[in-house]
Amino acid sequence: MDGLKRQAAARALQQVQGGMTLGLGTGSTAQHFVELLGEKVRSGLKIIGVPTSEATRAQAERCGIALTTLDEVDRLDLTVDGADEINPALDLIKGGGGALLREKIVAAASDRMIVIADDSKCVDVLGRFPLPVEVVPFGFAATRAAMARAFAQSGVSGQMGVRKGKDGHVFVTDGGHWIVDAHLGRIPDPPGLAGLLSVIPGVVEHGLFIGLAGTAVLAGSQGIRVVERR
Repeated sequence: MDGLKRQAAARALQQVQGGMTLGLGTGSTAQHFVELLGEKVRSGLKIIGVPTSEATRAQAERCGIALTTLDEVDRLDLTVDGADEINPALDLIKGGGGALLREKIVAAASDRMIVIADDSKCVDVLGRFPLPVEVVPFGFAATRAAMARAFAQSGVSGQMGVRKGKDGHVFVTDGGHWIVDAHLGRIPDPPGLAGLLSVIPGVVEHGLFIGLAGTAVLAGSQGIRVVERR
């Protein structure tokens, strides 16, 4: 699987040109892209990156990639990131790595987003992967109840759990928030559910990335498949 992820990352790297400002994703597949990008930079490619997490920032610095922030630049040429699930419309579930808020800010600030993944991430209907929802700890019970109502209104239901870290304590995002993982099974209307979750006051952001990915580079046993959003 790691080899497939690296193949997808290498194909996406072909879209990178000198002088670009790039959003650098978070997670196991994005790590391959950052590593390969670092090799190109050491060979003379001039780009500037905006990392989507502290983990990606640390990796990019180790790879010698020049970095900036969205305070310094307000538009990016391209973001390359992974995904936890991809449907035929190129709507995504992201946030398994816990960086969904920064990932979505960076993706939305980009002229183009390429998603890189192995083809096991492709699904007909989103929802098999638990949907991450980033929430403010304050008033959590009220936020959780509002989320349950939003799920019911969208025709879905399932167990919700606050994510725990490897140490057994509540996982805290780079922004100081919690993540609720909602095990919904199927999400028949991702844009509709995204809209309902977005208006809940205690929800900072959710892992439904609707209409942001323009291209998916998918690696499988039959080779690389490139899918463009219709």
